[in-house]
Amino acid sequence: MSFRKYLTSKVFFRQVLVALGIVAVLSFVFFNMLSYFTNHGEEITVPNLSKLTVEQAEEKLESLDLDYVLLDTLDFNKEFPKYGVVVQDPKPGSKVKANRKVYIKINSDGYAYVTLPDLIEKTYRQAEPTLKSIGLEIGTITYKPYLGKDMVLEMKHNGAPVKPGAKIMKTSKIDLVLGDGKIAFDETEIDSLMQQEDLENTDE
Repeated sequence: MSFRKYLTSKVFFRQVLVALGIVAVLSFVFFNMLSYFTNHGEEITVPNLSKLTVEQAEEKLESLDLDYVLLDTLDFNKEFPKYGVVVQDPKPGSKVKANRKVYIKINSDGYAYVTLPDLIEKTYRQAEPTLKSIGLEIGTITYKPYLGKDMVLEMKHNGAPVKPGAKIMKTSKIDLVLGDGKIAFDETEIDSLMQQEDLENTDE
């Protein structure tokens, strides 16, 4: 049989059909296996882990074939329980594949302590942002006679004087005693000035 006759024979067409059938079957098996291994079309909704403990978050994620990674402990936030999840990535509601890791950051167990800076003889305008930048708040402001107006003369915490370098819990209030911009003389100084003035008048 010539090659041209073979190409038009029933045997050739049967072999082509068999070959196409084999290719179709192999393609079907290949794409189904690929879909199986990549979980094609199967997505998991990331749950909301906010305020859950690490143990609760782990249990919830494991039930959904997800994992977690604890990244960091954040400064204490009173809106969240101690060691509760504050931040998560991916966000709640995100669609992910199975075994995806969810990265979390948790709340600390209390406010940290900071070092009280030296604000003595600094102006109030300097003291206020300095305290706020380290997590402290301005408390009661009182004045006493002093030439430098609004200059910090004393610092107090819970009614007691505190010195620069003291360890103070974050969010605490620091009371400030400021100068009123007026010169103050005690009675001894006044008597001395009066005597000096009298002497000057006598000499005249």
